[in-house]
Amino acid sequence: MNQTIDDVVDVERYLGDRWDDTVAWARRELAVTGCCVLSGFVPPGLHETLRREGARIAPQAYFGVETVNVYNTDPDPTLPAGHPAAVTMERGNAFVARDAIPPGAIIEQLYTSAAFRRFVADCFDRPAVHELADPLAGLVLNVVDPGRSHPWHFDTNELTVSLLTQAADDGGVFEYCPNIRSAGVENIDGVRAVLDGHATPQRLTLNPGDLQLFKGRYSLHRVTPVRGRTPRHSAIFAYSEQPGVLGTVSRTRQLFGRVAPAHLAADRLVRVDQLMD
Repeated sequence: MNQTIDDVVDVERYLGDRWDDTVAWARRELAVTGCCVLSGFVPPGLHETLRREGARIAPQAYFGVETVNVYNTDPDPTLPAGHPAAVTMERGNAFVARDAIPPGAIIEQLYTSAAFRRFVADCFDRPAVHELADPLAGLVLNVVDPGRSHPWHFDTNELTVSLLTQAADDGGVFEYCPNIRSAGVENIDGVRAVLDGHATPQRLTLNPGDLQLFKGRYSLHRVTPVRGRTPRHSAIFAYSEQPGVLGTVSRTRQLFGRVAPAHLAADRLVRVDQLMD
C-alpha cells in the first residue's frame, strides 16, 4: 500500500489487514445485488476537504439538458412499438471532465493509485483494471443541481466505481434494478416495466465518503430529482478490463460538449458485450 492512498482511505477499517475480508464481502454483495457500498471509505476527517474540492470544480461542469433514453442511443424508427428505447426522459445532470480535476485532489489520488486499482479489481474479481485512456471521461465529477435528476440509464462500463462527495439537502436518491439484463440478454420487457412504474427498484441512501462498487452495465439505475439548495456531487471512477479505451466522438460530445484529438483519431469504444448500450 503506498503512502498516497493511506492518507485518504480508512485503511484500518477496509484495507491493510482487512483487505481479504473486505474483498470477500464485496464479492458476495456484488454477486447477489450487483452493488456494494463501503461506508466511510474516505474517513470523516476528510469529508469537508472532499466536499470543498468538488464544489470548487463543479462550476466547470458541462450543462446540457437533453432528451435521452435508457441506452443513450439515437432515435431508431425501426424498433417495435413499446420498446424502452422509444421512451424519452430529460437528463439534467452535468459532468466535470477529467482534465479539469486538479492533481492532488482526493478523488484524483484515488483514481491514479495502483493500490486502489488493485483493490477495485479484487472486489470485482478481475485480474486487473485499467484507467481509461480517455482524457475527459476517465475520472469525472457528476453534478446534479436542485430540480435536476439523472434519469434511468445503463453505464457504458461494466464496472462502475463512485464516491459521494456532497449530499443533497433532500432527494438525490440512488435507485437501481440489479442485474436486470446480462451480457447476452437485453430483457426488454423487464426494462419497460421499470419505465412504466410496474417494478419497484431498490433504493440506496449514500453519505459523503461512501465508496460504491456497482455493476452499472447490467443494472438499470437513476438518481432521483434533487431538492433543496445543495447540489449532489459524486466522483465517478471509470475503469476498464482492457487498456486503451476511449469514448466515441458522439457520446463524448454529448457528455462534455467537446472532444479531444484522441477521440477524433480513434472514435472507438471497446465493449465487453453486444448490448444496445
